[in-house]
Amino acid sequence: MKNAHDIILRPVLTEKGYDGIEEKRYVFEVAINANKTEIKQALESVFEGIKVEKVNTMRPIGKMKRQGIHQGRTAEVKKAYVKLTEDSKPIAFFEGMA
Repeated sequence: MKNAHDIILRPVLTEKGYDGIEEKRYVFEVAINANKTEIKQALESVFEGIKVEKVNTMRPIGKMKRQGIHQGRTAEVKKAYVKLTEDSKPIAFFEGMA
């Protein structure tokens, strides 16, 4: 079994992420090989008292970067957009940020 902290890497703190906090929508960067069920179980085990309603994931391609004649891509990341249920309590980490 995978460790929950290996699945959830970090929160994504952007303007779009801040807009969703009031509606109990949060954005996390997760492991690339994690599926939606594992993400849901990991979040519910790390943050006590929350109930995840829905998980949407996206995996954008890394951007092309160049330095002189050398070029390559930045690392790919996987983001999880998490919606909590109405009766769930909010995640305490994001409380002062909204």
